[in-house]
Amino acid sequence: MTHIPYGKAAREPWTVEITPALAGWDYAGLRVTESSCAFHTGDEEMVVLPLSGSAVVTVDGERFELAGRESVFAGPSDFVYLPIGAEVTLETHGKVALPSARATKRLSARYAPASGVSVEFRGAGRSSRQVNNFCAPGAFDCDKLVAVEVLTPGGNWSSYPPHKHDTPNPGEAVLEEVYYFEGGPGYQRVYTSERGPIDTMAEVFPGDVVLVPYGYHGPSMAAPGYDLYYLNVLAGPAEERSMSFCDDPRHAWIRATWDDQEVDPRLPFGRTS
Repeated sequence: MTHIPYGKAAREPWTVEITPALAGWDYAGLRVTESSCAFHTGDEEMVVLPLSGSAVVTVDGERFELAGRESVFAGPSDFVYLPIGAEVTLETHGKVALPSARATKRLSARYAPASGVSVEFRGAGRSSRQVNNFCAPGAFDCDKLVAVEVLTPGGNWSSYPPHKHDTPNPGEAVLEEVYYFEGGPGYQRVYTSERGPIDTMAEVFPGDVVLVPYGYHGPSMAAPGYDLYYLNVLAGPAEERSMSFCDDPRHAWIRATWDDQEVDPRLPFGRTS
């Protein structure tokens, strides 16, 4: 099942728990909670990312306070990196996401301020969207984990043109990918590539998840009048972290049309510094 509606992947204390085993793959995972809890990271590196409200995180006895944010549309949040093999206590005052990846290198626990999160606009016109590159390659150091936030104004399309990360080619990384949604309603498409058949056209609501083991994915469509947020979690076997992709060649021409269009003036969402 590639579309997992809210509540279908819940297990205390998590309102969403996507493990590699549940997804049927090897690396990427995601947990979401609104409850305080204690846990061990095991063989997964993680990031504690407030979606709304604040949090306090204690990692192997080291305490970090997260100011968080009012909502995912209020700008980037500060966050904390959790290494593999760590004892963690999480005190939540809102909703917190924990993107994760199976890893082998143990890095240090670290705090990252919201002011250090780079914000970029991608696309133009009705393909305009905002990307918060909080845990992108080159922006924050991890072993395997890659994660970004994408915010799409109502009526716009993102993850467009459709693209894939499933074949080891120059310029394309092999990645498992999780989409976690807030806002909306919206719509998410995943379809067949040379890796194999897959066919998802899901109406998504807050708390829903779409899994992309392979295949072209996109567009992510925000219904008119409803802004859409998704958290992308990606991980794969390569030694070097990358988000490299290959466009569906039938639709790659779309990128050239953005040169003559303005970025949607409704962007940015929230603060960008």
